[in-house]
Amino acid sequence: MADLSIHKQIESRIKKGGKGAIIFPSDFSDMGGAEVVKKVLLRLAQQSYLRRLAFGIYLYPKQSKLLGSLTPSLEEIAKAIAERDAARIVPTGIYALNRLGLSTQVPMNAVYLTDGASRKVQVGKRNILFKKTSPRNLAAIGPISSLAIQALKAIGDGKVEPHEERKILELLKNESHKNIKNDLSIAPEWIRKIMRKALNPLQE
Repeated sequence: MADLSIHKQIESRIKKGGKGAIIFPSDFSDMGGAEVVKKVLLRLAQQSYLRRLAFGIYLYPKQSKLLGSLTPSLEEIAKAIAERDAARIVPTGIYALNRLGLSTQVPMNAVYLTDGASRKVQVGKRNILFKKTSPRNLAAIGPISSLAIQALKAIGDGKVEPHEERKILELLKNESHKNIKNDLSIAPEWIRKIMRKALNPLQE
């Protein structure tokens, strides 16, 4: 009977969170022991009330008349995990290039630097990789400039093509000068030379 009561409480909380929510067992730690909560979530997944995205990660599915059940992006899942763990993350490598439109390659792995734990989360046939890094690599505050730094690092010093530089500078027009100036302080000098052009277009 206790399990049935917890089942109803969990189901009620899930409904309040709204469709499309990403759900973790820790969201219900105040309702019962970890094993009981896990059993309830697994049961709800077996009943198709929830969808299991990965080990210990569920989705309260949102339906579209055209597309059916909507699946969150790897980025949305990564952000939900980071929020749960109170960790900072920033995309890196090929994934950062893809996010900025500098690569059409869709990487099998979405790779993030983090101040949380290193781990791999398998979502279907793709993976989210969290790589532990120093706080300095996560100190960038601009959503675009932080991506630009990681994308340029992925390309490499002396390997940035003119069209790639132009694309990055065009994107940085949508970043505040305050954020760019802050983030310049944590970038390598060769990246600073490129990003400074976003502050002074006459250098282009």
